[in-house]
Amino acid sequence: MIEVSVRHDFGAFSLDASFRIERPGITALFGPSGSGKTTLVDAIAGILRPREGRIVSDGRVLLDTGKGVFVPPRARRMGYVFQDTRLFPHMSVENNLRFGWRRAEVKASSEEFSRILDLLGLEPLLARRPAGLSGGEKSRVALGRALLASPQLLLLDEPLAALDDARKSDILPYLERLRDAAKLPMFYVTHSLDEVTRLAGDLILLKDGRVRAQGNVFDLLPDLEFARSAGIAPAGAVFAATVRGPRADGLTVLAFDGGELIVGRLAQPIGAPLRVRLRAEDIMLALEEPKAISANNILPATVTGVQRRDSSAEVQLLCGGVKLVSRITAASLARLGIAPGTRLFAIVKSVTVDPQM
Repeated sequence: MIEVSVRHDFGAFSLDASFRIERPGITALFGPSGSGKTTLVDAIAGILRPREGRIVSDGRVLLDTGKGVFVPPRARRMGYVFQDTRLFPHMSVENNLRFGWRRAEVKASSEEFSRILDLLGLEPLLARRPAGLSGGEKSRVALGRALLASPQLLLLDEPLAALDDARKSDILPYLERLRDAAKLPMFYVTHSLDEVTRLAGDLILLKDGRVRAQGNVFDLLPDLEFARSAGIAPAGAVFAATVRGPRADGLTVLAFDGGELIVGRLAQPIGAPLRVRLRAEDIMLALEEPKAISANNILPATVTGVQRRDSSAEVQLLCGGVKLVSRITAASLARLGIAPGTRLFAIVKSVTVDPQM
């Protein structure tokens, strides 16, 4: 468990943020630029000494200004991955990695060293220097160096911000593997909604130096009130599912809290956990169940909220225990007479599936 309460002033800007994290995995610190995300992780790492605060990690008090406790950064057992990676240019990849390993308070074993190399695909890079690496490769080396410091907590400050879309696509699977294999609590600073939906389990929204919302990604991202507070468009849906099994026609059936979904062929075995993502634009609505339609997924749902815009509307739905959001035109909303309480059918045109352990 991690408890954080930090208050600090920078001229006209003040940070006053408190929260508690109960489980390992990725917690996204999400919000606009200037909301205090990096300041907060700097305080957690000990790089910033706040005016007032208390930070406790797994029962160990790292900061308590009221009692004069301040554990220095090196003794906090935290790995920090910066946006610019900060690799040593004169060292090989292997020596960059061993730098983190040598400075660790508790050194990883040779078996753990090899496991991290394999986890992040670093073995082919060991003899190279940072100047010869791509942006995605540098990010993987920075992750490996942080992990080899045997951290109890990992801090990632916009690790993909400097990468183009192709390089982000290259490194996201490694971050998923890290999330699922490391079993570490991780704070992931980002203003990318796509990274949040794909990677995070929990979400903290920061605005103007204050925590405006905190909770499970599956609950918050499709929530209309959260989206309004965050200044974003709500996600169509993000939820957990498991592989139910293959069909004779080559498709795969997934089970989730709202029923079943049919997707393309998957290699994962029966019972494997997955994360499903739907775009709001890919969810159509019908008052009656369509009988002759190409879509494979038609889900009964109930309208729980409506948010109107100039020419469009976002309709929040409950399908079993799963929140969905459909984005339709304002004209369609009026023509169908959709309002809270309306029972209808959500027609899902496209499904994105990510592995999750």
